[in-house]
Amino acid sequence: MAKTSPENGDENAINEDEEINQAVAELEGIHPTPDANAIAAPTKALDPIDERPFEELTTEEVTEQLQRSGQMVIDTCMDIRRGENVLIVCDPTTGDIGQALHEAANRRSDRVLLIVMPKARHHGEEPPAPVANLMRQQQVVIAPTRYSLTHTRAVRQALKDRARVATMPGMTNEMFSRGGMSADFTDVKRRIGNLQPHLRRRRILNVKSEQGTDVTFEVNWREWKLDDNGICNRPKMLTNLPAGKAFIMPREGTMNGKVVIDGSWESNLVDEPVTLTIENGLVVDVTGGTIAAAIRQEFGEAAGRLRVKDRENVWTVAEFGIGMNPQARLSGNVLEDEKRLGTCYFAVGDNTALGGTSSVGIHIPGVLKQPSLWFDDTQVLDKGELLLSL
Repeated sequence: MAKTSPENGDENAINEDEEINQAVAELEGIHPTPDANAIAAPTKALDPIDERPFEELTTEEVTEQLQRSGQMVIDTCMDIRRGENVLIVCDPTTGDIGQALHEAANRRSDRVLLIVMPKARHHGEEPPAPVANLMRQQQVVIAPTRYSLTHTRAVRQALKDRARVATMPGMTNEMFSRGGMSADFTDVKRRIGNLQPHLRRRRILNVKSEQGTDVTFEVNWREWKLDDNGICNRPKMLTNLPAGKAFIMPREGTMNGKVVIDGSWESNLVDEPVTLTIENGLVVDVTGGTIAAAIRQEFGEAAGRLRVKDRENVWTVAEFGIGMNPQARLSGNVLEDEKRLGTCYFAVGDNTALGGTSSVGIHIPGVLKQPSLWFDDTQVLDKGELLLSL
């Protein structure tokens, strides 16, 4: 980073804080409800050990799979260099994962520390002060924990101090070994990067599904986010793992139609499709069983905390994304669900992290399992099948 003159120091510090705040805000820490049977078609041949149900594996086989994933995170995702300071933060629910990461990191650096902190009570709870202080002193922080550290002051400060950080909220031994975490993230990055020519100058998006989705909206094609690819190898980078999606903010006020969520909503697989009726970028009706009722209640409560003139903004359709991870599964963990290749998702609520004006303190995504998608007149997805050659 270039040095700055003293008179520009405060301005640069503000810009730096804004960059970090945006990076943190774009990530979500969601806890899982795993379904071992819902596995996306892989792009590589499975080893015999991968073809067996996870619960049937021996302790030694589980250890082998954890070690394999740990090595991939260290070598590929984080690209640990010789002699770097590395801190691995886990809790009692993720001790096996922490140990696998520790062993893998020790092969690349002799300055690796593993900390087991008490399990937090909710997403965003600050880690104990000694852990937070240690995070500030590292070049690499990896945090597989039950509850997310992504949105904590400790992570923000570590980023300001030029650490690169990977958080893995809700990670389990199976999630770490199978599904989205078993992807080749170098290839995921390549495929997402190859999307760019297909996005250029495409302004109108249309999403349909056999379940009843038919919605159209505008985007600014220059605003696509293509860096959620699992590679976190430079200072001040922040990622969630598993990774693998391309996403954008729909242009405010332009979305009209219906979206039928038939995959997952927040932390739940959808047992009955949820229909969102959308007018001028706002959800005006939600129907479809118990999850629909819970959505109406949760967003109603969020609206009640806002000024009257801002309340309808909680229903803003804030984000649209396309899953690009061929190993990701639809399991009820939105962190992984929205990365599954062939799916797409819509998030409702706060869009300020993507440059919007809806500051409402709630942001929840829902996943469509087998959508069809058009960029202007070019079809990109057909019932969950990616039509582009990437």
